[in-house]
Amino acid sequence: MRQDFTIGIDCGSTTTKAVVFSRAGEIVGLGRRRVPQHMDEPRHVERDMHEAWRAVVEAVRDALESSGVPPQAIAGVGVTAHGDGLFVLDRSRSPLGRGIMSLDSRATELHEEWKREGRLEKVVPIAGQRPYSYSATTLLAWMKRHQPDRYAEIGTVFFAKDWIRLCLTGEIATDLTEASTSFTDLYTQDYSDSILDVLEISEIRGALPRMLLSCDRGGVITRDAAMATGLLEGTPVSAGLHDVTAAAVGLGYTQPGDLSITAGTFSINEIFRSRPVIGEGWSCRAGYRKGLWNCMAISPASSSNLEWLARMLLPEEKEAAQILTGEVEARLGRSRAERPVPLYHPFLFGSPYEAPASASLFGVQSWHDRADLFQAMIEGTIFNHREHVETLRLTGAVRRLGVSGGGSGQASIAQMFADILNVPVEISSVREAGALGAALTASVAVGLYDSLEDAVVAQDIPMTVYQPEPGRVRIYEGIYQRYVALTQAMKPFWSGLYEGTAESFSQDEAEQAPVSTFLVATEMTQEIRL
Repeated sequence: MRQDFTIGIDCGSTTTKAVVFSRAGEIVGLGRRRVPQHMDEPRHVERDMHEAWRAVVEAVRDALESSGVPPQAIAGVGVTAHGDGLFVLDRSRSPLGRGIMSLDSRATELHEEWKREGRLEKVVPIAGQRPYSYSATTLLAWMKRHQPDRYAEIGTVFFAKDWIRLCLTGEIATDLTEASTSFTDLYTQDYSDSILDVLEISEIRGALPRMLLSCDRGGVITRDAAMATGLLEGTPVSAGLHDVTAAAVGLGYTQPGDLSITAGTFSINEIFRSRPVIGEGWSCRAGYRKGLWNCMAISPASSSNLEWLARMLLPEEKEAAQILTGEVEARLGRSRAERPVPLYHPFLFGSPYEAPASASLFGVQSWHDRADLFQAMIEGTIFNHREHVETLRLTGAVRRLGVSGGGSGQASIAQMFADILNVPVEISSVREAGALGAALTASVAVGLYDSLEDAVVAQDIPMTVYQPEPGRVRIYEGIYQRYVALTQAMKPFWSGLYEGTAESFSQDEAEQAPVSTFLVATEMTQEIRL
């Protein structure tokens, strides 16, 4: 039987998907399962590793059933999952507690301590980036300090995707894209003992697994995994990709100068480079092969804001975000100047700044309704993406720019991206880009294509290009400059917003804060028509 299909497994922050793809990238079967996040303690965001595997099992079974494709026709399986964070096993290869997700902030205090000591800056020349508070290295150091018994039992350090591949194949490994989030030398793209020494976690060197390239074979489906999922025993499984790299590949972006934006839980902005580039405002990590680098500028400040407001405004509606997006779309045919909407800082869950930040709506009037508020949030999240994109331009020329997520599949919102960024924006017709990127690594691993670049070219992926409209560009340029000015004006206020007394905001801070901060403050009323 011809093996013309692959499966991509994408274990996201909230949903696990398994997708059966044809060789041309067409979706022929799909399964999905929600996976809970466990937040038993403040700042802790965790995933039960056994629950994650059960979700994969059920999603794969559903994908195979809905596709009608027999297991014998599946050439290979590729895996991606939510990146960064930390998953650890003991020496008997059993989970050593729950996995820690990148939304976790337990190590914030330790991270601040490293910053004061200058330790973060010492890592940059070696790794091409500063460790985040949710990086595996930071979390390991936190564990060493606060859970020494657990730390002492660690036998394997890897990531969410690697756990799923272990369950599928029985093989422990990671890939270059994941390893480079914390552990690799920027230039050699191999494991670096120096990073571990600087961060005082050298004890775990032996727990770092073998590192593969994304399109290498990472094992085959075991008998137990075959019985659980319905896949054929012996089906090859590729090493796979970090989730943001998988999304870029699935959208057709594989070349130096290709810049892709993913408007999801995080604001993900990444561009491939043929050489390492270090600088402020981005991390330089490894691409999907050696000799390729991925410059990333990210923050937890994108479409999660929209989901939050949708739940607040329409708590009984399962498709609340889609309803509100439709209401905004119906209005966007008008000139942006005809109906001014508020200005929004999308910092509900975090920001690109080292200072503490919070979300803000500026200029709300009694005649604004829920569509105005939702439009303000869409614009605010795109402004945040623009700030990251402008930073990434410092790494070199941009060959092309594509956007996924955040409602960008809607024509008017895609046009908004083009107008705010003032560049042509490509919107791919691909759905489930992360799963497709993972599946394409499997297609290379089993020999359907010679390289990931060849696999991407072979996909039938129509692109729609949106050109910036000069009139709207001028309007949004002015609004963006106000967005930036208000960000600067609010910075002195963020740290003291919740301390509860007027005295918590010092006289010196008050004198330094621009008058415009007070004049442009949010004017909320009890009569907002929702």
